[in-house]
Amino acid sequence: MTQHARMYTEMVTTGALLHGNVDRHLRFSDTEHPVALQLGGSDPSALAAAARLGAEYGYDEINLNVGCPSDRVQNGAFGACLMATPELVAEGVQAMRAAVSIPVTVKTRIGIDRSDSYDEFARFIRIVAEQGGANVFIVHARKAWLDGLSPKENREIPPLRRDFVHRIHQEHPELTFVVNGKLETLPEMQDELETLPGVMVGRAAYQHIDWLRHVDQILFDDPRPIVSRAAVVDTYTDYVAQEIAEGVPLHLMTRPLLTLFNGLPGARQFRRHISEQAPKRPAEAMVIREAMQFLPADPEGESAELSARLAAFSLAG
Repeated sequence: MTQHARMYTEMVTTGALLHGNVDRHLRFSDTEHPVALQLGGSDPSALAAAARLGAEYGYDEINLNVGCPSDRVQNGAFGACLMATPELVAEGVQAMRAAVSIPVTVKTRIGIDRSDSYDEFARFIRIVAEQGGANVFIVHARKAWLDGLSPKENREIPPLRRDFVHRIHQEHPELTFVVNGKLETLPEMQDELETLPGVMVGRAAYQHIDWLRHVDQILFDDPRPIVSRAAVVDTYTDYVAQEIAEGVPLHLMTRPLLTLFNGLPGARQFRRHISEQAPKRPAEAMVIREAMQFLPADPEGESAELSARLAAFSLAG
């Protein structure tokens, strides 16, 4: 659906890689490039060892997560609580950069608990950049409450402060800042890209997965035609068949398809067939192609019009 957008893995802890099944955590398809491995950890030597494994598996980037506020992550002394110890983050980044030749980046919040002033955020960035050598920061533009809010609430309740990201970008033009947090439409992303070099989108891309077909043309100025939804299903089904042969059950791979045809006749039946059949037939990729029978013979008829409207709306901002 997109050849240019970079995909980030879920956070993988250093312990899971150094003491667990490395292949299960790190294996991915060549079709997923460019893809970044997001690590969770605080020990510089463990981070360096995990980064080396990521580089060996062919990842395009290693990303250190300093933004996750969950209790489990805090108990492991990593994630957002590391914002309180920027020198330790710098040590970790420095160790990873020394271990691999691919880029090492940092994903962070703008602050934690009551340490949420711009000056404290800027100090964190400055220390990690100067002492650790980090030059790319992906900033979830909210602070994190480490006590009292769930991870879900931490994505919604603390105020969104994208102005922090714009200000730090202006003050440090030698660094690269990517903004993350409640970017839900392509026009919003375009607006941010007028000033910043990058945006990160999480749940919005997952909930409206069809938008990914438009990303290359609208955000990356790629002149190639938008791929059809039917072609997406066809190619993805081939991928699913290969993964089934590797032992991955079908139902773990079908969820991303469920919103692909939203807004078209038959979309509900398409989702129902996959949701009901995939758990029952875990080794049959054909379940996906069977679901296509509930859609119009030429599903691109309506979707082509929808695509044109979306592109026009997005380009107009």
